[in-house]
Amino acid sequence: MQYELAPYAALANRSRGRFTPEPESPTRSAFQRDRDRVLHSAAFRRLMHKTQVFVSHEGDHYRTRLTHSLEVAQIARAISRTLGLDEDLTEALALAHDLGHTPFGHAGEHMLDQCMRGYGGFDHNAQALRIVTRLERRYAAFDGLNLTWETLEGLVKHNGPIADSDGTPAGPYAQSGLPVAISDFAGAFELALDTYASGEAQVAAIADDIAYNAHDIDDGLRAGLFDVIDLGDVPLAGEALSEVLKSCPGLERPRLVHETVRRVISTMIGDVVAETGRRLRQADPASVEDIRALDMPVVAFSAQLAEKNRVLQGFLRRRMYRHERVLAIMKRAQRVIRDLYEAYTEDPAAMPQEWRRDLDSLGDDKRARRVCDFIAGMTDRYALAEHRRLFDLDPLFR
Repeated sequence: MQYELAPYAALANRSRGRFTPEPESPTRSAFQRDRDRVLHSAAFRRLMHKTQVFVSHEGDHYRTRLTHSLEVAQIARAISRTLGLDEDLTEALALAHDLGHTPFGHAGEHMLDQCMRGYGGFDHNAQALRIVTRLERRYAAFDGLNLTWETLEGLVKHNGPIADSDGTPAGPYAQSGLPVAISDFAGAFELALDTYASGEAQVAAIADDIAYNAHDIDDGLRAGLFDVIDLGDVPLAGEALSEVLKSCPGLERPRLVHETVRRVISTMIGDVVAETGRRLRQADPASVEDIRALDMPVVAFSAQLAEKNRVLQGFLRRRMYRHERVLAIMKRAQRVIRDLYEAYTEDPAAMPQEWRRDLDSLGDDKRARRVCDFIAGMTDRYALAEHRRLFDLDPLFR
């Protein structure tokens, strides 16, 4: 069933195009092709064995980067359709948003960033851009996936502007400066780093927040890091739990957890749609360019729900992300990343042939980035297998 796009939606037939021009498809829009290219990429497949919070050996039912990305895409599509935005662009961005993550979640990212100090550091958003513009090598005419300007824009600045109008780094890069991967590509294919991205990109970003909260409640309960009763006084989760207990007394635990989590998701989606509708009526944008020109995001939680979300995230931070069990595993996982980086840097011959090709002709910074790219693309289990091969031990279980 077709639905009518709002005037402020990004229009595929008015895309600013691709870095390398290509003929249009007779059967798919430009944004549908972007979605499909992400979906069929090797980097997307590898998300199946990349950690969210729990390392793969801890169980088969915890979220991975792949299942998280699919959940984000489902939530993002639902919001996008309700708001009259382009569902295909939203889905492409939701599926691509985690492509740049390392093995072992944020713990792996932090360690790789430490290893790369002096060589530009490591940033998963910049890495996602490297993947879709350089590292995927599938097509005869270009490196990367040659995605549209709109998808690249959303990938880089889905959380808001990352530079001021004079080019000064802003937002998450105000202190560290823009990653080279972003500044170089933005210079070659002007991405307007000082404006907000499309409504579609903003929807994908907030869907990420919703999915994170919901599945981390589910995974934390499944892992026994906290109990259902602990959610009683936590905003959003406690309210949802109370509603389930009243409407379905005596419900067994697995159903109780699921019913609680789905109500959390529904509440957050409903709030985003209502608050975004209010902002749209106030701003009255006539085009996607009007969305970009605003001095605030148009897709957002209400102030009340944003505060509840902040408290919920604080609960999850204390009871889950900083739980001694999780911290112990992640500390060992960081050792894997550090050991691999040092080993490949000292002996590039330890890497596969395709990764050490022409390495001797590169400067120190590019050699370090090659090692970084190799490690960042690993799955958890491949990183562990490489560590066992190189060091004959498994630091996660010693």
